[in-house]
Amino acid sequence: MDLLDGMRVFVATVETGSFSGAATRLGMSPKLASKYMAQLEAQLGTQLLQRTTRRLGLTAAGERLMARAPDWLDQFDEMTGELREERRGLSGTLRISAPVTFGEMRVIALLRRFRAAHPDLVIDLRLSDRFVDLAAEGIDVAIRIGRLDTSALIARRLGQTRLLMVAAPDYLDRRGRPSGLADLVSHVCIRDTNMRGDGAWPLTEQGELHRITVSGSFLVNSARLSRDLAVAGEGIALCPDYIVQDDIDAARLEHVLPTACGPQLDIHAVFLGSRRLARRTRAFLQFLAASTDVIGSAP
Repeated sequence: MDLLDGMRVFVATVETGSFSGAATRLGMSPKLASKYMAQLEAQLGTQLLQRTTRRLGLTAAGERLMARAPDWLDQFDEMTGELREERRGLSGTLRISAPVTFGEMRVIALLRRFRAAHPDLVIDLRLSDRFVDLAAEGIDVAIRIGRLDTSALIARRLGQTRLLMVAAPDYLDRRGRPSGLADLVSHVCIRDTNMRGDGAWPLTEQGELHRITVSGSFLVNSARLSRDLAVAGEGIALCPDYIVQDDIDAARLEHVLPTACGPQLDIHAVFLGSRRLARRTRAFLQFLAASTDVIGSAP
């Protein structure tokens, strides 16, 4: 058995919490992962994991090894990668997590641009509106919009998006155009249940924050569906600018009450701070920082 393979299995097992999780990350069977782990312990002459029917735990020796092994593996990968890639682009697999709609509308375009310069690179894009566990799922970089919930990650601010109230011209012709925030309570509103809070729309007018309780026949957990329903004339929606700006420019939607500001949400790239970053990850973060034209308004 190659010591390097055993070390990779050990680190992946600890980070995912199981041999099956390590096997999925490394592309092997759980049986083979377990075998590599046992061979590593035999080669080192010490037990690294405490195995029970419910969980895996680290022994004292395992804790000492885990404190250094991830960084050692990353340095090894970086060193060998740089030797291989001196005359070509990046290689290996870059695992990215992003919100579903933002990933489909913005992130995939960025990844295509990034990979065009590195044809040997494999992109593994995983779209989810939940905040994924980077360590457990082997994610290199996650794009997140809005408030960050954890300090265990390093975050780099990339830009902002703001929420705009929009409606189709025919809906506004039928129901009338709101002249102020108070008028929203008499309108049909399309509510995106992904928005945090009590369902009220947080809107700022003349520097004062108002929480407007709105109602309507559609509750959806997709900003894109909110936009689609608004275009279809079903009511007023509160959507991120990257979803509706083209529709506003094409007059499919109107910006309702443009003097009232919806929330402005920061866009971050987050990554694990406990690990040395692979060369491809560092390159991608640098690329993101230079791509505010696609990500959103400048930081």
